[in-house]
Amino acid sequence: MIRFLHTSDWQLGMTRHFFSEGAQERYSQSRFDAIRSMGQIAKENECRFMLVCGDLFESNQVDRKTVARALDALRDVSIPVFILPGNHDPLNAASVYHSSTFIEQKPSHVRVVETAAPIKIAEGVELVGAPWLSKRPVTNPIEDAINALEPATENIRICMGHGAVDTLAPDRESTGVISVSALELALDERKVDFVALGDRHSWTKVGKTERIWYSGTPEMTDFRETQSGYGLIVELGESSVNTKPIQVGQWLFLEHERVDINSADDVEALRQTLETMKDKARTVIRLNLVGSLSLTLSGTLQNHLTAAQDVFGAFDVRDDELLLVPDDTDFTNLGFSGFADATVQRLRNKIVDGGTAGTEAREALMLLLRLAREAV
Repeated sequence: MIRFLHTSDWQLGMTRHFFSEGAQERYSQSRFDAIRSMGQIAKENECRFMLVCGDLFESNQVDRKTVARALDALRDVSIPVFILPGNHDPLNAASVYHSSTFIEQKPSHVRVVETAAPIKIAEGVELVGAPWLSKRPVTNPIEDAINALEPATENIRICMGHGAVDTLAPDRESTGVISVSALELALDERKVDFVALGDRHSWTKVGKTERIWYSGTPEMTDFRETQSGYGLIVELGESSVNTKPIQVGQWLFLEHERVDINSADDVEALRQTLETMKDKARTVIRLNLVGSLSLTLSGTLQNHLTAAQDVFGAFDVRDDELLLVPDDTDFTNLGFSGFADATVQRLRNKIVDGGTAGTEAREALMLLLRLAREAV
């Protein structure tokens, strides 16, 4: 029986253009912190080694500081770490793993898997890796690696791979897609006993067996991810396997696909929801607003959204389906008369007509309303 930590897709050096000021550095630091957290998790669970199944770095062009910080974090991991180059950081002529910073600062217990030759990593345990040697291989490296293997007779054999599997890929015929049936056949033939995959950012069981898994990324990177932010503890024997995801990530990407906003109560409810959320500095929010509001309520809403934008890691509001419909109460007590009152009526009529002129009229009315209230 052997126990190890399966992880992938750290993508150190990743940037997100929508982060607020200071959030990118917090996000980057959390990704380095995740390495140390996984090292501690591995120690507490008595894991023998850690597998990083592709895309440790965002690209081969990451800066020197990112490489140095990654290796410094790996220095705090007390067990052997095996790194598989993936499609983001392939082992080509420009590989980050061939850089002077990586070579000079790499801890001795960290090893890059550079070929598909079996590696004896413990008594009775072999590791077979399938490194990416280019960003666009003709076939996925894992299939070539498995085809070259003879059945394992005495050893437990773990295979590290990277890429999309055909049962989950949008385009099953695209280059680099892994055949699940080929992996299951290799398991049936005892060529391998477990397939540890990277590329998919959500931890996911693949196929009918319990022996093919994506670990997911240890920190969320996008709204579409449903089970990311974990490391996967694997306990493997010749006839048994148990997997246990353990939460690592600190960041949350949260999208509300439809937020109906039609009244003062709706605006207040959204304010309260945002205000009571925990750990805002490490939360990324996307709101899709739908409905219609008066100009007055829209102004109130914008004040709440601006306040939220100042405290969340990122705050993205999409309001193309939120209509602003001026009503009589918007201009009550503003004292408009004569030319000003006539201007308001013309702008309101243009809003009803719609189109580009209606949009411009709505923006003009918002500005007029704000200026009038500031003058009161």
